[in-house]
Amino acid sequence: MHALSIPTWMVHISTVIEWITAIILVWKFADITGWGAWRLLSWGMLPALVSAMCACTWHLFDNLPTLEWLVTVQAGTTLLGNITLCGAAWWIFRQSHGQSPSVEGDPKD
Repeated sequence: MHALSIPTWMVHISTVIEWITAIILVWKFADITGWGAWRLLSWGMLPALVSAMCACTWHLFDNLPTLEWLVTVQAGTTLLGNITLCGAAWWIFRQSHGQSPSVEGDPKD
């Protein structure tokens, strides 16, 4: 745990908590509005959460060389998360502009 200062740990942990909260709030937004396309955004946020947890785990164990594979997993899940978030945003955009067939939970129904 000596790899990071206490303020840096506070930022890391609060960011993970904020991201979990955001996932939950986006899911609830989809439930309240009935717009199911927003659930895709919640799912798309999960790889970025895994990435953050990989970083925190690696730092928790003082950046052990035997856990260096976590850095690779973090990079991969960051890439995957960026792709899934982009895809979810694109899908929400399409749904909001009527460029695709109506799906269950679409607010135009």
